[in-house]
Amino acid sequence: MVVHQHRRRPGRAGEAVLAAGVTLAVTAMSGCAGGGGSDGRPQADAAAVVRGAADALTKSGSARARTAMEMATGGTRVTIRGEGGVDFKNRMGQLLVMLPADVKGEDEHRPITELLVPGALYMKNRGAGVPADKWVRVDTTTLADGNLVTGGATDPMVAAELLRGAQEVTYVGETEVAGTKVRHYRGTTDIGRAAGRASAGVRGALEAAAKGFSKDTVPFDVYLDEQGRLRKVRHRFTYVNNGVIDVSSTTLLYGFGTPVTVVLPATGDIYAGKIAE
Repeated sequence: MVVHQHRRRPGRAGEAVLAAGVTLAVTAMSGCAGGGGSDGRPQADAAAVVRGAADALTKSGSARARTAMEMATGGTRVTIRGEGGVDFKNRMGQLLVMLPADVKGEDEHRPITELLVPGALYMKNRGAGVPADKWVRVDTTTLADGNLVTGGATDPMVAAELLRGAQEVTYVGETEVAGTKVRHYRGTTDIGRAAGRASAGVRGALEAAAKGFSKDTVPFDVYLDEQGRLRKVRHRFTYVNNGVIDVSSTTLLYGFGTPVTVVLPATGDIYAGKIAE
């Protein structure tokens, strides 16, 4: 496991998000490869294929998404799950994120609505003293992790763009994800390299992550369909925040072409007060 310690701490908004436990996370979802062998492509092409996954998603237009983030620290595991949709062409998405009961110490709580746009994360039902009808806006370029783990779900757009820094990639074999035949690749990605190659709307968040983590290398398993579209990706981070936290962040994409509508909140609906620690 890599990606060890932050060189800088997140801003006040980012600290509040972390304190609420929204950085905790995700189950390692099933889908192991069904055997090795070769798909007929030269092994040297594996990295190039993985790096092109973000472009393939842009061509696809949009998709439904499920996310899972599992956090393990001190023998305790906590899982946060999300579901929604992403418009890859317009770089916008919406997720409904469910916090487990032990994050807040409550038996039940309302899911958090998250809006994902270039450079920003909007959250509703945030808690921590924020009125139920108000949104919180976080500048993801100021977060030390670039919102790779802060929101309890890695932004699917950022998860794909992170693969632009793929290196040491191995083709594992063919398998199925949700009934779709896919090719399974395994390797590591470099956050700084991905930031240099990323699309303009995602670059700022990845640049922040490259500066915030002491090591850039992130192991991954990715599953691509016959059109090169990302069907599933799992990134594994080791995060330091009052102790070592192992985070496994998984994104599953399906229902390509499903319309996705994201409406940003009006300025008056954004909470400007203090967020409880």
